[in-house]
Amino acid sequence: MNKTYLFISDVHLGLQSREIENAKERKLVEFLNFAKSNCDELFIAGDLFDYWFEYRHVYQKGFFRTLTALQDLTEAGIKVHYFIGNHDFFHNGFFEKEIGLILYPNPSEFRLNDKRFYVGHGDGLVKNDLGYNILKLILRSSFTQFLYSLIHPDLGVALASHTSKSSRDYTSKKDYGEEDGLFEAAKRKIDEGYDFVLFGHLHRKQFLNYKNGYYINLGSWITEPCFGKFTDKFEIIDIK
Repeated sequence: MNKTYLFISDVHLGLQSREIENAKERKLVEFLNFAKSNCDELFIAGDLFDYWFEYRHVYQKGFFRTLTALQDLTEAGIKVHYFIGNHDFFHNGFFEKEIGLILYPNPSEFRLNDKRFYVGHGDGLVKNDLGYNILKLILRSSFTQFLYSLIHPDLGVALASHTSKSSRDYTSKKDYGEEDGLFEAAKRKIDEGYDFVLFGHLHRKQFLNYKNGYYINLGSWITEPCFGKFTDKFEIIDIK
């Protein structure tokens, strides 16, 4: 019997006003509660939070209901795969040790119901983005993160929020050309034999066929909340 796998991406908790974020979190928690009874594994393809900065003994406040709902999933025996995005990359063990999630710094391969999946956030794969790739190497280095951890948490979280906004402004204004870099990256993986390639990052909902495989992007919860579901076929389901 086939298992059921669910996928979400780019929720960006903490991006907008408190009123909007409260409504978004309620919707997310409802989905996570639904997932607890309706899937075997959950994949979060990056940027669950608009920014995440975690110290060794301190993590940022807020979104307690989301963290609790995630722990409820893992305690129910459901695997939760969390791919680190370009906005929520500073983790220091809390999600793995306290909540039980499996974290991935890079895209990874999975075999789901006898189909080959390649899943990741997608940042760093877009063409014409050398500057971001250099910045990514710097920000994700253990030395940089150690230096950052020496800053007082109140200031560190504030800087993380500002950096996240600057990153979004840069991405939204940059011209990547007419070619969809993530679709091109997906084509290369499909040529390697993958059946499905799933990314986030660009906030464009897409489900495109290429040869014998499919490229999937779940868009963003900022404008169109949805989730992916795979049993014997893949489908994108909008959340009202």
